[in-house]
Amino acid sequence: MGTGEMAAGEIAARFNRAFGRAGAGTVLLGGAEEPLYLPATARRPAIIRYTLDYAASALHELAHWLVAGAERRRQVDYGYWYAPPPRDAEAQRRFYQVEVGVQSLELLLATVCGLAFRPSADNPGRDDPQGAAEFASAVEARACERVQRGLSARPAAVLQALEPHWRLRLCDRFEVPAHG
Repeated sequence: MGTGEMAAGEIAARFNRAFGRAGAGTVLLGGAEEPLYLPATARRPAIIRYTLDYAASALHELAHWLVAGAERRRQVDYGYWYAPPPRDAEAQRRFYQVEVGVQSLELLLATVCGLAFRPSADNPGRDDPQGAAEFASAVEARACERVQRGLSARPAAVLQALEPHWRLRLCDRFEVPAHG
């Protein structure tokens, strides 16, 4: 990792300090073979599991948590559908529709953590360079739109927990309004 890049463990530690048992009752844990969200129970907080010790996986799963509303956060894996690859063109189009919002938040999270972001088409064996390029542009545009519009409270709070100077970090990549 280069200077200023956050490791997965640091991301989890910062998130858990702010949103663990005393906060939103959600903890972020690595080491999973596959990502998984488990809603809170009477005996334990909600758990966001990310793959192994990959910072990109931690940020992607945090982005899913940010997109999910209160009802979805009461369901295993937020109640989302997932069509595993390889996906046909229609299924891939639906994947992009859902993921553009998620990955735009992931891009903002990665930016404040000093990490590179690579949009994921998650469809190996069905490479579509033009579709992937259009998706990457849509993710960037949605991230810029979010910043210009002003972030809602939950994404802003997560960015604050990860990096207290997040607005300045975003200014390096996005035009952040003075009030943002």
